[in-house]
Amino acid sequence: MTRIVFDLDGTLIDSAPDIRGVANAILAEDGRPEVTLDQVRSFIGNGTQVFIQRLRAAQDIPDTAHDDMHARYIERYDLAVHLTVPYDDVIETLTSLRADGHVLGLCTNKPLQPTHSVLAHLRMARFFDCVLGGDSMPVRKPEPAPLQAAFNALGEGPMVYVGDSEVDAETAQRAGVPFLLFTEGYRKTDVAQIPHTAAFHRFADLPGLIAEVTAP
Repeated sequence: MTRIVFDLDGTLIDSAPDIRGVANAILAEDGRPEVTLDQVRSFIGNGTQVFIQRLRAAQDIPDTAHDDMHARYIERYDLAVHLTVPYDDVIETLTSLRADGHVLGLCTNKPLQPTHSVLAHLRMARFFDCVLGGDSMPVRKPEPAPLQAAFNALGEGPMVYVGDSEVDAETAQRAGVPFLLFTEGYRKTDVAQIPHTAAFHRFADLPGLIAEVTAP
């Protein structure tokens, strides 16, 4: 039995279209131009506060607007689920991993309530024995504490973390656990520049990689 913890946005689900919709809604309220999907993907990864910082920087919006923009963003975030989809083969892979006796957890910088909302909408909550959001603890990734807490909640056994970004790679390094990099998510640099134990671009390949990484 292996303890497998996943990141969420950019790893299991492509949520950027919904997040872009929320961002553009609050920009439109202020009479500002929209941001593109590629811009939004580049903003994701370090939690909502950093997302708003990056959004403001892209449009030269002053610091004084930050708290108001963040509050309006959070107000809409729980309902931002209708354009979000799992990546190909994610549901089948999670089903297979559970059937093989592995225990699965989730450690994301997305706030906990929007995390639960999107998991419920996509009927994915059933796969996870532990779910930690970006506001579940006083710190968030790349601090290792949330990832370590997720593994601790899953009991005993080998550990593997699965994510898509530089933040996830640093978190795994600091926690001292193997890291499997999904290359089709929201990373900002080349795969070769991101520390990882192994990389994959199809979720159908993940069970085999986990078996290799955890082999005696």
